[in-house]
This record gives sequence, C-alpha cells and structure tokens, in this order.
Amino acid sequence: MIEQTHIRTQSPDALTVLLTGDMVLDVPGADHWLSGIAPALRSADLTVAHLEVPHTRRGSELAGDVPAPGADPDNLDALARAGVGMVSLAGNHIADCGVQGIADTVDRLERLGIAHTGAGATLAEASRAAVIERRGRRVALLSYNCVGPEAGWAAPDRAGCNFLRMQAADGKPVSPNSPLVAPTTEALEQLRADITGARARADLVIVALHKGIVHTPAKLAPYERPLAEAALDAGADIVVGHHAHIVRGVEMRAGKALFHGLGNGCVVTHALSPSQDHPARAAWAKKRRELFGFEPDPRYELAPFHPEAVNAVIGVVRVEADGGLRMGVIPVHVEPPGRPVCVNDARAEEVIAYLDRIGAMAGLPPRQWRREGPWLWMCT
Repeated sequence: MIEQTHIRTQSPDALTVLLTGDMVLDVPGADHWLSGIAPALRSADLTVAHLEVPHTRRGSELAGDVPAPGADPDNLDALARAGVGMVSLAGNHIADCGVQGIADTVDRLERLGIAHTGAGATLAEASRAAVIERRGRRVALLSYNCVGPEAGWAAPDRAGCNFLRMQAADGKPVSPNSPLVAPTTEALEQLRADITGARARADLVIVALHKGIVHTPAKLAPYERPLAEAALDAGADIVVGHHAHIVRGVEMRAGKALFHGLGNGCVVTHALSPSQDHPARAAWAKKRRELFGFEPDPRYELAPFHPEAVNAVIGVVRVEADGGLRMGVIPVHVEPPGRPVCVNDARAEEVIAYLDRIGAMAGLPPRQWRREGPWLWMCT
C-alpha cells in the first residue's frame, strides 16, 4: 500500500495532482487491473486520467479509423473507486460507438461524479472546460484530439470529440496515420481563447492533448512542442499528452509542467490481438507490427504494445502554497498480461533512466531527479 503522506505535501494549503495516460478497460475485472496503481491515484488531492474508449453496450460502429469496441459501463465505477476524479475524453476512439456511445459514457461519468471534458452531443458540449475544486483551488481541464479521425470530431450539430486541427503534409483529412507537421492558425487561436476562458474560472489550468506518433520510442512529431508551448504561453499551467502508447519525455518551461506522453495508464483489451473475429482490428494488429517494426511480447496478450511500453509514469504536479509548481513522476512497470504497477525497486530506476534517455533522443532539456520516498521522483 502506498501511504497518502508519500504523495501529499505536509502543507495544508498545497495541492497535489496526479495525471495518467490512456485508460482502456474493456475486459472483466477492472478493479484488479487498476489495483497496482489505485493506491497512488487515491492518495492525491486530484487524479486526472484519459479515457480512451466509449463505455456502452449499444451504438453503431464509426467508419474512419480502426474501431475500438465499447467497454463495459460498469468499469467506470472501478475507475471512480481507484480515485480518478476527472477525465479527458477527446481521443481517436471515443466516438467509435457513435452518438449512443458518447451519451452512455458521459451519463455514467456524471452519475459517478467524475468531472469530464472533450466529448459530447455537440461541439459546444465537447469543448466546455471541466472545473472542479480541491483544497480551496479551482482546477480546469481542457481536452483536445489532435490526430483525428475527422469523422469522430464534434460539430455544432454532431456528437463527437473536441479537436485542434493540425496541418497534414499530404493535404489529406487528418487521421492517426497522417504526417502532421504544425498547428493551424485556427487551432492556435482556438487554444488561446479556450485557455483564456478557463483561466477566468480557475486557479490551475490543465490542457490534455491527444497527440504524437504511436508505438515509436522517443520521437516527437514536428507539431508537438510548438503546440504544447503555445498552450503554456496562453496561460495553461500543465500540459499532458497521451495517444502514443509509449512514454515520451518531460519538460519544465518557465516554471510550468509539460508531460509529452505518460505511456499507458491502464490498457487491457483483446482489441489489439490478431486472433479475433473483427477483420479490421485483426488486420491492424498485423499491420502495426509491420509499420512500426516490433513484435509484441506474447506474455502481454492484453497489452501487446512495443516492448519499451512496459515503462510508464504517473505525472505528479505539486502546487505549493505560494502558487509555484513542482513536477515529478511515479515510475510504473506494466506486468504481463497488462497490469500496471507502481514500482520502488530497480525497475523504478530503469524507468527514470529510460525517461532521461528518450528525452535526450528527442532533443529535450535534461532533467535532474531526486527521489522523495521509496517511489516518488521529483524534478529539481
């Protein structure tokens, strides 16, 4: 068990926020799959996760990407029991079961009291910031899909997810396989306006970006740093990335926290296995090995990702009494067949070394780490 005092600062006026990567819980036993990280998530003042797939038992399959199946709505109850208080929804799979899938997901989150943003029945709903209060501070969350598919993006009269349009080098509609090179002017203007609006309502603003190149170690797409930096310059305090299903580097920029990618939060699914009845999912499971040049470890039948995806982190941000931010991580190791576990042994040092190595490969500034407790590592 991870003690609460290991995460929270002793100052009664400080706020501790944890952030996780993608959550895909579409197999039975969600409490079990979350149990290796749940003690940490519950011990924070606020835990923010990214919910990758719709949780529904109905809906029509969306065309435009390899569709994910709807997950059991009851698994959202396990997410609440694990301590998640806020979720971003704007990703490339949240619309995979159509309007019904989004409606069922949002309805269940609201009944559980989990704040949410990034998807809805209209663009106005999908783009509305979620705001929650913790320790006397109001925290706002904005969520954006940067990678498509455009068929899943919300419109004034269409359900879907919130989005920021990136420029594609091939000029084609944006999709998860597009060669995206830069934020569009319209995206930057929208981002600035949204953050300004959220800042007027909150003391802390978090921007969640579904971005990046999947299944590829270290590499950042050309648009990723400019987009994240634009969010920080516009007034965001924290920018967190997900989608790549593999860890990316971290930065502190002008005293603000930037997590380019946390890796998988908890992804347990049969949808990526080649041995299934769904032709498109079976074909993608084969194609992605060819595209990205890796062979999944057969022990990871519920999380058949790049071998380096066994490394993950939970982002940690402490907002001190004076408003200053400190950034850190909790190292996570993904055990076969896909269960993430907070680690405090040699595996923790391996995760930190991996984080430094991929950051250097991506050209990010080096970070210095200090271990504060058996598993918590903070930037110095």
